[in-house]
Amino acid sequence: MSTLASAGAAVLRPVRTGNAFEETVERLLQAIRLGVAAPGERLPAERELATRLAVSRVTLREAIRALAEAGYVESRRGRYGGTFVTETLPPTRGGRPREELAASLEDVLTVRRVLEAGAAEAAASRTLSAADREHLEVALAEAGTTDPAEYRRRDSRLHLAIAEVTASGLLTTAVADIRVRVNELLDAIPLLATNIEHSHAQHRRVVARILAGDPPGARRAMAEHLDGTAALLRGFLS
Repeated sequence: MSTLASAGAAVLRPVRTGNAFEETVERLLQAIRLGVAAPGERLPAERELATRLAVSRVTLREAIRALAEAGYVESRRGRYGGTFVTETLPPTRGGRPREELAASLEDVLTVRRVLEAGAAEAAASRTLSAADREHLEVALAEAGTTDPAEYRRRDSRLHLAIAEVTASGLLTTAVADIRVRVNELLDAIPLLATNIEHSHAQHRRVVARILAGDPPGARRAMAEHLDGTAALLRGFLS
C-alpha cells in the first residue's frame, strides 16, 4: 500500500461540491507537497481515490490530467502501471515575498504550537494499537534521514503520523493544513545540518514519550521541538 493510501484523513478528506475539481487538485497537491506521496510513488487506484475524496471518477481524472500537464504526476502503462508522482517535481512558483511570510509568521507559529503540542499529548493519552506504534516507529526512522533533499518530506510525514495516531480526523486534517503553511515558511530559510541533527534527537524524545504513554512529557517534548524551529524562522524572517 502506498503512503498516500495510508495517510487517510490527513489529506484524502472529502471535497465540497461547489468546487470539486479545484479542491481535488488541492488535496492531491497537498499530499505531494507534504511528501505524503513521495516522488516516484504510485497513487492509490482511481476508484479508491474517488471514494476517499467523494468525487466522481470523471472529476478525479480531470484533476489528475491537470496535474500531469503541470508536471506533478505521470501515467505509466503495463502490469505495474498507474499514476505516479514524478521523480523531479516542478519548481515552486509564485512564492510569497519574504515580507508577506514574516507578516504571517506569528499567526502560523501560534496555531502550530496549539495543534501539534496538543496532538502529541493526545497521542500519548491513547492506548495505541500495534499498528499505531509501528506507524510512529517507521515514520521516526524515515525522518532520521541524513539526506537534506529528503528531510523536509520525511519530517512532515512524522508530524502527520503523530496526528494520525490520535484517531481524530479533524485534528489530523488541521495539522496537515497548518503543515502546508509551515513548510512554506521553512522553504524560505536555509536547511542547516546542525538543526537537522538537533531535530532528530527531539523527534526521538517526542515519540518515546508518546509510546511510553506520558501525555505531559509528550507535550513538553513537542513544544521544545516547535520552539527550536520557531526560533530559526524568527531569526531568518523577522
